[in-house]
Amino acid sequence: MRLYVDSTKCSGCNACRVACSLNLFDENNPKKSALVIEPHFPSPGMYTVKVCTQCGDCAKVCPTEAIKQDEKGAYYVDFAECNLCEACVPECPEGVMFIRAELADTAWKCNLCGDCVNVCGTSALWIAEIETATA
Repeated sequence: MRLYVDSTKCSGCNACRVACSLNLFDENNPKKSALVIEPHFPSPGMYTVKVCTQCGDCAKVCPTEAIKQDEKGAYYVDFAECNLCEACVPECPEGVMFIRAELADTAWKCNLCGDCVNVCGTSALWIAEIETATA
């Protein structure tokens, strides 16, 4: 399973980012969410949303094995085991692996909780099986 996005449906409201930060940190702080909404100015209403594809590249390089996989197949950060080494951040092809010491004492990423999907008023986000390329 993974999170998918249709950026053409995004209104830029940030409800998904608030829901995400509430799930991860029990805080209403979009800066602590695990997805990115990039506005395309000066074009009003145009956004690119970046989400975790659950590829596992971050987990492969984590020296403390703080990035684990749950029964759904989602990778998540075990906050107690993260040492803020930042090895995971450059490995993320989507740019949604975060370490910001001024915000949190741990790295974080999408844990596939689905809260962002539940609050998205435009249905820009959804969770589904990982699509595989066919030849």
